[in-house]
Amino acid sequence: MKIYISADIEGVTGTTHWDETDKKSPDFKEFQEQMTAEVVAACEGALRAGATEIWVKDAHDTARNIIASRLPREIRLVRGWSGHPFFMVQGLDETFHAVLLIGYHSRAGSDANPLAHTASRSLAQVKINDRYTSEFLLKAYTAALVGVPVLFVSGDDGICKEAELLNPNISTVAVKQGVGNSTVNIHPHLAVDTIKERVHMALEGDLSGCSIQMPESFSVEIEYKDHADAYRSAFFPGAGLKAPHTIQFESEEYFEVMRLLLFVT
Repeated sequence: MKIYISADIEGVTGTTHWDETDKKSPDFKEFQEQMTAEVVAACEGALRAGATEIWVKDAHDTARNIIASRLPREIRLVRGWSGHPFFMVQGLDETFHAVLLIGYHSRAGSDANPLAHTASRSLAQVKINDRYTSEFLLKAYTAALVGVPVLFVSGDDGICKEAELLNPNISTVAVKQGVGNSTVNIHPHLAVDTIKERVHMALEGDLSGCSIQMPESFSVEIEYKDHADAYRSAFFPGAGLKAPHTIQFESEEYFEVMRLLLFVT
């Protein structure tokens, strides 16, 4: 069984302030450790369920956060950004059996996490087919594009609820809840133990039940905080200004949506 893990940090237990997510900040080390521990937990749960190969994508900021020496020997760690439109799930293809998302967070415009955003902090919100869009949904559609189910999500309470609404068969572990500019977190060790157990249980279940049906076409709206960003991005082929801060783009191919996001966020 071949498993793909994509890991972010804003949905990791404890992270509350942007300083805690910044590699250059003295506050970062503690949360780098926890991000690594939660990824290790997912790997161990997968191995216990029979995984023989695990790819881990470090998918936060520089993509050079996870402490590689802590990971099991069965992993391949993808660090840095290649520039491929799959971005946070670089290298994902039809040879994988399931995708696990660790440390994911709520969408731009959400009140469920003080670190909520989608793709870039410069965006006020993203919509696909009039649906407010998170990084979870973007990656779930990417996985569906290559026929791989998203089986598990850990992160804040808001993103876990979104995953369950998209498909109630997706297993989730909510490690934190946002309240204004604060977070209420479970214990770091409890997060690790629970992620390991839930991943194991999920991979022993029916993976096909977590498949997601792709829309037939895609109408994308991206609202920027700064009008100048919207103006510049409106020159992407096929895009245009819908409002001073908003561009619109339509396609029947989801890969074109991913290409758009690579260049305009």
